Amino acid sequence: MTAPPAPRRAPGLPGVRQSFSSLSVRNYRLYFWGYSVSVVGTWMQTLALALLVLRLSGSGADLGIVTGARYLPFLLLGPFGGLAADRYDKRRLLYVTQASSAAVGLLFAVLTALDAVSIPLVVVLSLALGILTVFDNPARQSLIPELVPRERMANAVTLNSVSVNMARVLGSAVGGALVAAVGLTACFALNAASFGAVLLSLVLMRDCEMYPADRPPRRKGQVREGLRYVGRTPALLLPLVMLTVTGMLAYEFPVTLPLVAQRALHGGPGTYGAMASLMAVGAVGGGLYIAGSRTTRGAGALAVAGIGWGLAILAAALAPTLAWELVVLPFVGLGTIAFNSLSKTAMQLASLPSMRGRVMALWSMAWGGSTVIGGPLVGWVAQEFGSRWSLVVGGVPCLLLGVLALPALRRVDRAAPPSPGAATSPHTSSPY
Repeated sequence: MTAPPAPRRAPGLPGVRQSFSSLSVRNYRLYFWGYSVSVVGTWMQTLALALLVLRLSGSGADLGIVTGARYLPFLLLGPFGGLAADRYDKRRLLYVTQASSAAVGLLFAVLTALDAVSIPLVVVLSLALGILTVFDNPARQSLIPELVPRERMANAVTLNSVSVNMARVLGSAVGGALVAAVGLTACFALNAASFGAVLLSLVLMRDCEMYPADRPPRRKGQVREGLRYVGRTPALLLPLVMLTVTGMLAYEFPVTLPLVAQRALHGGPGTYGAMASLMAVGAVGGGLYIAGSRTTRGAGALAVAGIGWGLAILAAALAPTLAWELVVLPFVGLGTIAFNSLSKTAMQLASLPSMRGRVMALWSMAWGGSTVIGGPLVGWVAQEFGSRWSLVVGGVPCLLLGVLALPALRRVDRAAPPSPGAATSPHTSSPY
């Protein structure tokens, strides 16, 4: 049977239609909606888990330990998760990680309902979730290029980031309402159920419309091979260095925003909620703009995004009043999603298909795993020097890295091969 042709390019699509162009691809559309539902559940569980820890002990230190347990596996096992994504069928791997994550959520619900949960149990289950995420995240990230033609990859990656930010707002709001109305158990139970959306989307995908990457043969030293590959590829190494530093120092808003709201602006939970919401609004709006723009392509755009993001963070640090803070924070959100999505796009496009899982595992380590170090460090800066300095120590490196990396990343763009004029049909070798 002849495979259906790849979706036609639509260079003239304006505005909103262009922003959502990758949703015209059936397999990606299934992935997008399934994953969006699941992320809403994840943020509901994240909120409920923090409240559970505070209910059990009231200790900020315990909350930090639970958060550290969630992210520690990124640092210890990250490259192995990437190797698994390269070596095995990504959809089958996601069946295992998504179903197992649902089981952990269900166990949280049962233990909470029976009042049989404790801090040690929460730490163990958080560690289990972290280990699952180590294998789940690179498989999900590297699956996207197998769902869409190359010319729509950047749009698909950006829309994925937009969905995460929208789900964060919705999941936190619904989770808060559920906790107030019926308690913590409902958040854990609904999160467990939400994984069914991802599993269903994976089942419904059509193999004949995939753009599969060749899997490398099994041999020793493949993790080291991935590290060497990134180390000798400037188009990957430069974004990875930028990600590591900014992920450690700039992307610590769960620590910095509550401290600025309470100590610098003398507000309460409502102040923090307004700040986080406006930042998320900026992220969603900025993400939709980037998804539809044809000017935000290439590695050089990542350096420009870093400069803009650093300036926005510094403006937030210097905002004298809450009103000014609320004006600036949407631009911080825009910079956050721009840097996040452009870094993913740059590294996806620059990596060999057989290496993409290992490359995206390093992306996850740099962006999320660095929180294990960055969170306590930024918190210490706020404690010792003032809450506004917790933003300054993120904004300054972000700005400087963007300025210093811009010439090198522009050279990377000039050396990159031109994008193909047409999509490669499914069932052929990967076009990237």
